[in-house]
Amino acid sequence: MVDVVVKKSSIENLGLFAVRDFKKGEVVLRWDLSHELQKKDIIKLPEKEKKYVSFHEGKYILIQEPSRYINHSCDANTKAEHFCDIAVRDIKKGEEITADYTEEGDLLGKTVPCHCGSKHCKKDLRL
Repeated sequence: MVDVVVKKSSIENLGLFAVRDFKKGEVVLRWDLSHELQKKDIIKLPEKEKKYVSFHEGKYILIQEPSRYINHSCDANTKAEHFCDIAVRDIKKGEEITADYTEEGDLLGKTVPCHCGSKHCKKDLRL
């Protein structure tokens, strides 16, 4: 059963959207761990792929589809836990799935503008 779909997002180009309701604490997505990287391999990636690298639980993972379409929000509705995206609150069918990219710390060493539109928006993200 498909629980999410990629479509146009008001945050950034494409986003991931719920096809059904999710309850707080429920797994929204399980990460594909088949693309684990060593830190030295990250700089060899094409620039457009670097933004899909996540550092989680001591591992660098090149995030694959559909997870790579989860956009950042300063008021995210999921959190990363045990290589899954977990709902931090109830998520309604049709709602965009979002994560707080700053939870991973200073992975890429750059600041980018935030376009999340949240009333709690930080405006700039250190990634």
